[in-house]
Amino acid sequence: MLHTVKKVEYLNGYKLKVVFNDGKAKIVDFTTRLQKAKNMFLPLKDVEYFKKVAADGTTLVWPNGLDLCPDVLYDIGEDIK
Repeated sequence: MLHTVKKVEYLNGYKLKVVFNDGKAKIVDFTTRLQKAKNMFLPLKDVEYFKKVAADGTTLVWPNGLDLCPDVLYDIGEDIK
């Protein structure tokens, strides 16, 4: 199944609550992924910039044009129980 992001909510630190088109909500934690951030990911290390995340109907996006594969987000996210 191809996943799309329907909604995103900033939680704290580098954690986001992401709701997908199948109705599942997952917590996606970018903490370890941003430790060695480079290139377009570098601005996300600034929490205030990280908070500027948006859902564009397909995936997560940031103002610098960074977007992420929604299937990867689905796979790395932890189900909310």
